[in-house]
Amino acid sequence: MPDARRRRKMACGAFLILSIGAALGAGRVAPQAAAAAGTTSLAVFAAASLTEAFTALGKGMEQRTPGLRVTFNFAGSQQLATQIALGAKADVFASADQRWMDSLRERELLAGTPRAFARNLLVVIVPRANPGHVNQLQDLSRRGVKLVMAAEAVPAGTYGRAVLAKLDRAPGFPATYDAQVLRNVVSEEDSVKGVVTKVQLAEADAGIVYRSDVTPAIAGKVNVIEIPSGYNVVATYPIALVKGTLNADAGGQFIALVLSRAGQRILQDHNFAPLNPP
Repeated sequence: MPDARRRRKMACGAFLILSIGAALGAGRVAPQAAAAAGTTSLAVFAAASLTEAFTALGKGMEQRTPGLRVTFNFAGSQQLATQIALGAKADVFASADQRWMDSLRERELLAGTPRAFARNLLVVIVPRANPGHVNQLQDLSRRGVKLVMAAEAVPAGTYGRAVLAKLDRAPGFPATYDAQVLRNVVSEEDSVKGVVTKVQLAEADAGIVYRSDVTPAIAGKVNVIEIPSGYNVVATYPIALVKGTLNADAGGQFIALVLSRAGQRILQDHNFAPLNPP
């Protein structure tokens, strides 16, 4: 007989499928999507921080939509936008900030208007053993601390640097806090998941990541230092169809699912702040 945790997991899984089924209505893509070959592949390019939440949504959609296969390309938003601009075949693009969505819109590579669907906040994580003795935000400026951040072109990197600039003016922080912390950066990653990996492996003393990156699989390997709300930055995520998609119906259904109560609940379960709380 399954234990309590397994029963809860099974119940959540069943609820997920039922909720997604309701959000998709009849649970089918448009007839043209159910081609004679039997399978339609929907390519979703999404920010790395969406990996767990979108994977859950994609699996649920597949189970409720015969003949549909949802494939994901998770990476830094800047990498995905560049790939699409160079001709990569994507049906849906979900970015961790508006900047890279705007870059595709300016190139007329989007179909329709982007829709914001979630928000996120930043936190600092340190390895569970805490070799750098980083216990508060002020410690990030101490000489010798090894900090990893996403590169500035990555949304998480831009947001992280904005947080440091705010803390530079905060009571209890040195006036040169921003510069001192940035001098401690030993690696700039192409995606926020790269930051998480280096910290959990204790290859760095601290990293700045999204709250949603502290997944159940990661939570036991790191300690979290919260950033006060007045000094944090709210990351807003937009989503849109990509121009030239051959799967506009399935792509539209995926976007509708993300925006639905079921989709918003799943995002909330993965530590995002939904735009439309379920």
